[in-house]
Order: sequence, then structure tokens, then C-alpha cells
Amino acid sequence: MSDEITVHPAAWPPAPIKTERLVLRQSEARDRAALIDLSASPEVGTYVGGSRPRDELERAMPEVPGQRFGFFVVELHGTTIGMITLDRRDPERKGHIRPAGGEPELGYMFLPQAWGHGYATEACAAALDWFADAHPGELVVLSTQTANEASMRVAQKLGFTEAERFEDYGAEQWLGVCSPGTPSD
Repeated sequence: MSDEITVHPAAWPPAPIKTERLVLRQSEARDRAALIDLSASPEVGTYVGGSRPRDELERAMPEVPGQRFGFFVVELHGTTIGMITLDRRDPERKGHIRPAGGEPELGYMFLPQAWGHGYATEACAAALDWFADAHPGELVVLSTQTANEASMRVAQKLGFTEAERFEDYGAEQWLGVCSPGTPSD
């Protein structure tokens, strides 16, 4: 299955999406260092399978990372603070709302200095609004460890409701579902 979400094909990349404080846009070469920092951060890696060695990332990450459908860089005052993805959930992974899997899945990671300011909720809401316009009526899933209290709060604020829980990566995982365009206040 292609990475591109094909139910209602949308032009990619979209024009930058601006919120009150943030810009969501396609990645550029200038984002590489921040995206390496993101993947190398032990704090960020706590609930996503761990951090990766910086030297490995330096070798493996392309000059312009994330050049694909559904990959948004999140920028605050011209500085990259995180990323958001909208990908099809791998049918081989645990946790689905459709028997065949492949649901659109919202993912996000932010640098630790950006935590606790509401940026994840603001940026994810904007990405979900874009998705709702591009793919009307398509449900979106989000998966996180139940131990990740901050991510669980973001999911609730975005209007995700529990679909199931399952064990994966040695921890209890939570799968939520929402209809984009209807986040809670």
C-alpha cells in the first residue's frame, strides 16, 4: 500500500498552514538538524521505542528529510519545533478500526523545549482540519502508550475516543479514533 492516502487524492504539498502561533509546512534542508535532534532525543524517544544514535541519523537522514505525502514540519517563529505525520497505519501492526487496517493515522513529535505550551494540540488540530478538507468523511486513528499522559490529553482535546487497547512494544497502547473537523474545545 502506498504511503499516500488515496481515498480522495489531495495535492501535495499544500500551501503552508498557519495557526495562531505556528506554521505547518513541507520540510526543507534547513529542518534536518532539528529533525535529527528530535529523533536523537532520549526524552522524545521515551514513548516511541527509544531514541536513535545521532551518528546513525547523521548518516541516514537525507539532506531534505520527510519529503513525502502527509509529513509536516511544525515551525514557531521561524524555528522547527516538531513534526506531524498523516500516514496509513500498517496493516501488520496491532490496533485497527477496519479489518484490513490501513486507516489514516495521525502521528507527532515535538522537541522537549516545545512541550507544555499547547503546540501539539494546535498543530495537530490544523493538520486534522486540512485532512478533513482533503479527505471528507475519512476517520483518523491515533495510537499512544497509555503511560504517555501528555499524549493522552492531546488525543482527548482533539476529539479522539478510545477504540481499543493492546499490548505492543512491551507496554499498553491506546488506539483512538476521530472524525476530522470535529475536535473538542
